Amino acid sequence: MNLSAELTGRIEYGPGVLADLPALVASLGQARAFVVTDRGLRAAGIIDRVEKILATAGLEYAVHEDVGPNPSTEELDRGAARLKEFGAAVVVAVGGGSALDAAKGISLLAGNPAAVAADADTLWDAADGLPLIAVPTTSGTGAETNGFGVVEDTCARRKVYIGHASVKPKIALLDPELTLGLPARVTAATGLDALVHGIESLSSRGSSPLSAAYATQAITLVGRWLPVAYRYGSDLEARSQLMFGAHLAGQALTLSGLGLVHGIGHALTAHTGTPHGVALASVLEEVMTFSAAAAASAYESVARALDAGSAIEAVREISGAIEIKRPLHDLGATANQLPVIAADAVADAVTKNSPRLPSELEVLDLLHSVY
Repeated sequence: MNLSAELTGRIEYGPGVLADLPALVASLGQARAFVVTDRGLRAAGIIDRVEKILATAGLEYAVHEDVGPNPSTEELDRGAARLKEFGAAVVVAVGGGSALDAAKGISLLAGNPAAVAADADTLWDAADGLPLIAVPTTSGTGAETNGFGVVEDTCARRKVYIGHASVKPKIALLDPELTLGLPARVTAATGLDALVHGIESLSSRGSSPLSAAYATQAITLVGRWLPVAYRYGSDLEARSQLMFGAHLAGQALTLSGLGLVHGIGHALTAHTGTPHGVALASVLEEVMTFSAAAAASAYESVARALDAGSAIEAVREISGAIEIKRPLHDLGATANQLPVIAADAVADAVTKNSPRLPSELEVLDLLHSVY
């Protein structure tokens, strides 16, 4: 395995490193930046900070703010059209997983002018996209570590993976100060996502000694600091440790892949609009119980990383501390949707990486148990 091709090329981490953004853009051979972000970060003041930093350094830039919580293929097409109009630039993705995923697709489409986002399945062997710097403003998705994004194909009514080696971020800029204003519920959802990344990476069929090292340390950091960051949102140490743990979890999943929790989570989000981390939390303990025999050794490692006697009990305690677990009917799922959600979860590529491969009926039974 060529690990240099798998891992993020450069990591800039620490409070205040956002100020280095102009120099990082220049290091990629450009003096122009195309910022891709979601619709909420302007109100949070983060995009104003980014613009001021770029303008003070004399960089030409444009800001594209047309990214929703679960980005669609249409949104990617609109963003790519604007980037093609703007011209050659470094794509600077600022936001949570949705903005980072969308930016990868926009970058790739800009390098392939004849393509549209609905062609995602055929773009893995396409021409290169534009270089990308990822600036996460949440601690959870790990989207800054890999070259693919999960987006909604609204015509086909399914989640699709759009990606290419060229749009794996050249630089991950991890500034925990950007997460200080994150609401508690978003801290919980994104942080739970990071915890699941660590657990599923460690227990997946694709686990390796290297991915396990990343995953174990990620579980330790996220398990310790997520409840603190949830309770005390202005605690910079908690925010810093959580952000680094989430990044390590992203590195782990990039090497190993994920599993059934994410398969179900993707399907729940697609059918109900539930935030990703909340969808994962609704089934995490139940999937771990389902997989316990096949993942016994991995779950022992999870328990040690969390300094607990039982991985499942420790996860239950963390979920309770951040008040995230909800029954499916509270998330807007109807009983009639459960068979479709089960079928989509089994069909999802990540599910095939699970330690215990489920049937549709087994997933349906699991969904009924949390309905």
